[in-house]
Amino acid sequence: MKWLLVCCIVILGLASARADILEVTVVEPYVDMHSGPASEYPVFHIIEQGQSVAVLKTRTGWYKVRTAKGIEGWIVADDLVMAEIAPGQTVALPEYRFEDYQQRTFEFGVYTGRLDNSNSLSVSAAWAMTQNIVAEVSATQALGEYAENQLWLVRVQHFIFPKWRLSPYMTLGFGQIRTTPDTTLIQGGGESRTSDLMEVGLGARYYLLRNFSARLEYKRLTALTARDDLEELNQWQLGFSVFF
Repeated sequence: MKWLLVCCIVILGLASARADILEVTVVEPYVDMHSGPASEYPVFHIIEQGQSVAVLKTRTGWYKVRTAKGIEGWIVADDLVMAEIAPGQTVALPEYRFEDYQQRTFEFGVYTGRLDNSNSLSVSAAWAMTQNIVAEVSATQALGEYAENQLWLVRVQHFIFPKWRLSPYMTLGFGQIRTTPDTTLIQGGGESRTSDLMEVGLGARYYLLRNFSARLEYKRLTALTARDDLEELNQWQLGFSVFF
């Protein structure tokens, strides 16, 4: 379980690193600060050249910033397209939008849910081959009352409507499941067993903001046991992912 928690912490660290507040210095002669993220909102403050601001969040074509005096407002992205992080050193501010998500390359996720009657925790890494097709690998740990299950899966996701903010998708994959009985509860049943897995599933992805999205997923898993029997498992999971 420790290795899976470490993976979750790493992914959360990557996400939080992207969410850190960035301090920049205005290089334009002056910048208008609006009360909202649209030109219809009035200008209520002027930021002069050389003043520092903290970039709090982004909206399409706009940045929400806070001055050193604590004044918060919205700035047109073009007015802050290049800003200094140190004297003479400029940085292009990132601005993630849904259009960027559609062009993503890599994505990492953390999910929690249920594998039959057991609580489960999963991490995943994905490569977007096209807007419709995504290849993904995942690892899941499920702790039940009588046994611990570890799953490794490789899958292909097909997004039916990739240009929708809320987009359904189908999955098809394969992998393995390793089941280790709890020896404190089951006498003489301490040997682990590994079985091959086949997966079919349905899910929905919702783009949240910046480089974050949420996913709800159901998977039907079929395990081929050592006795050549087929064991059916149901998995539900909900979580979020961060893209780069």
